Amino acid sequence: MGNAFDLSTPAKRFRFIAVLEAISWVFLIIGMVFKRLPEPVLWPVKVFGMTHGIIFVLFVIATVMAARELGWNAKTTVLGLLSSIPPFFTLLFEIWAVRAGKLAELSAANSADTPAPASATS
Repeated sequence: MGNAFDLSTPAKRFRFIAVLEAISWVFLIIGMVFKRLPEPVLWPVKVFGMTHGIIFVLFVIATVMAARELGWNAKTTVLGLLSSIPPFFTLLFEIWAVRAGKLAELSAANSADTPAPASATS
């Protein structure tokens, strides 16, 4: 496994921001729980909400840039953008994109790690 902070390619930048977006969901959900306590604590929603919003915008930009630089079709691009809406779907999209060969060297590394299926002999 390579360096998690290697942002040298569009695919690696996309993966990094997708993971950050999912992590920001965790903190935003925690903030929403604190807001609903009998004695509400409001600062976590403000801080984590702003952080999540910034990372959301970065994810949208990273998705558009990845789509352009990696040659995604409209369907893949729209799925990537839509994945930013439900919690944690950016991770699901990233996993799918790697498996579907949409993330360049990350997909190539994944296929190199996966053994080829045995050929059927009759």
